[in-house]
Amino acid sequence: MRLTIRDIRKMKDAGEAIPMLTAYDATSARLAEAAGVPMLLVGDSLGMVIQGYETTIPVTLDHIIYHASIVTRVTQTPLVVGDMPFMSYNVSPEQAVSNAGRLMQESGVGAVKLEGGETVAPAIERIVNAGIPVMGHIGLTPQSVNRFGGFRVQGREIVGAQQLLRDAQAVQSAGAFAVVLELVTGPLAQMITEKLDIPTIGIGAGPHCDGQVQVFHDILGLFDGHMPRHAKRYVDAGGTMREAIQQYVKEVQQHAFPTDENSFSMSQDVLDALKEEGVESGGDY
Repeated sequence: MRLTIRDIRKMKDAGEAIPMLTAYDATSARLAEAAGVPMLLVGDSLGMVIQGYETTIPVTLDHIIYHASIVTRVTQTPLVVGDMPFMSYNVSPEQAVSNAGRLMQESGVGAVKLEGGETVAPAIERIVNAGIPVMGHIGLTPQSVNRFGGFRVQGREIVGAQQLLRDAQAVQSAGAFAVVLELVTGPLAQMITEKLDIPTIGIGAGPHCDGQVQVFHDILGLFDGHMPRHAKRYVDAGGTMREAIQQYVKEVQQHAFPTDENSFSMSQDVLDALKEEGVESGGDY
């Protein structure tokens, strides 16, 4: 039985922390489900960790639908949330409803996620009224990285903090079932969490949110490079995988792999018959 937004809300009401993890393909989705993750996000972060872009902006709705359909196909339990990518909901509430409906219908996700606060509240309300659960996302919104001038912590100054409080309330009032707080100062994230009835899911927003979300590739150490301060590498899986591949290359080059244990045999009678046939036909075996 797949979890629903009601189950996520019950977790908040019971004081149970809500773990959330990104998933983009069959492997990541199956591993996350087997580990007991209750909520999976098919995030537009796939643009950076899967497609190799520097930002999430090039990700399209078709990309999200493709990856989300894989995640929903191979899982049975987690609530799967699909990101609404850049410019898929910003033109008008009507555009937002149409694209959210397409994402849900074609991929099977149980909810969609939109970045923004007061400015996208009308779109959130229209989508929710159409029967599609919405997760909000405020603070550092990666699709607006060019406007922010980089990946910067939000809410350190009074004006920005006040706006985030208004954004959080607007998202809840519009009908969102939860909201992601990204790169928000810890004390402000705690204040927002205490003020809202809906669950807050933090990423770089301190320990007092109702839940946390992390990128699959970050926690497993699947790539080299800068590790965000808000992330924690639980294992160097990338290093282990690299060593295994290097060993494979070495064994192939040294003719140490494959061996007879990795090969398949055949009947000696069949082999003799093939050799005899080769002699009769003038072949050279």
